[in-house]
Amino acid sequence: MTKFEIEEKVVAMLKTVYDPEIPVNVYDLGLIYKIDVSDNNEVTVDMTLTAPNCPAADFIMEDVRQKIESIDGVGSAIINLVFEPEWDKDMMSEEAKLELGFL
Repeated sequence: MTKFEIEEKVVAMLKTVYDPEIPVNVYDLGLIYKIDVSDNNEVTVDMTLTAPNCPAADFIMEDVRQKIESIDGVGSAIINLVFEPEWDKDMMSEEAKLELGFL
């Protein structure tokens, strides 16, 4: 499997991860800043949260890690929590904005 194919599968899997308080997946919320697939198929994801003190942070990050590692061909997943740049609602997809009533 190519890096691109793995990245596509990672994006599809990220669209199944939800913040328990928001009915939109983490990818469409704009919480995923970077997906990097190494030569040995290790996936590194830089992600943020809607709020730095999010009570579901550990749950969301573990869900992301487990789902990425469940993809055939992925060796392991490293999830980095970053707060630069700071998340804001403009980072959401059009679908997410519509779902949450921002459009």
